[in-house]
Amino acid sequence: MALRESDLLYSVEDYLAYERAATVRHEYVDGYLYEMAGETLPHGDICVSLTRIISTAILGTPCRALTKDTKVKSGPFANPRRTMKGMFSYPDLVVVCGQPQFHDDYKDILLNPTIIIEVLSPGTEAFDRGGKFLRYRNFSPSLTDYILVAQDRAVIDHFQRQEDGLWLLRTIQGLDSELHLAALGCVLSLREVYDRVEFPPPEEWEEIDSENDGHTIG
Repeated sequence: MALRESDLLYSVEDYLAYERAATVRHEYVDGYLYEMAGETLPHGDICVSLTRIISTAILGTPCRALTKDTKVKSGPFANPRRTMKGMFSYPDLVVVCGQPQFHDDYKDILLNPTIIIEVLSPGTEAFDRGGKFLRYRNFSPSLTDYILVAQDRAVIDHFQRQEDGLWLLRTIQGLDSELHLAALGCVLSLREVYDRVEFPPPEEWEEIDSENDGHTIG
């Protein structure tokens, strides 16, 4: 995941007070703050494309797209004062269908995401696939779809919650492929998602894959 800012422990209350006054974004995991790194050009292009495609597709529906400045809270359900348990994250894109529910009156921390999309980066991929997804599964019962988008090649991993509570993974790859999002009734064309993105040559993929070996998937 992102770089831990320090070994200092913050309560949720202290984190929120600090974060709302900060000029740099931080994710929060069980008392620790992790500074959000700046994005690469491909990361930014993909995020803009996803936002444009999805926000256009859901016009006139009960769903809305919220961009990367919206935090999502994941556990615990109880909220005792001065707790240091829980995660506050900044997904690259969040979709909420129906009435949004928020942590407090600031209305900047969403409690009931429907779809969460993360554009993967080398430094955060392991946590996005593992610990972060585990918390989303356990503490976001409203979540129906979790989508991980590679930025070094045309590959999207789509995790979808089934009726029995289990999650089904579908991997969609290739610019001529499409991802069907039943929750929104829309289709994501990978060619549109990766518009303007220049991928590294295939001979560099093995090196990229070796850097990602050993990551735990929760």
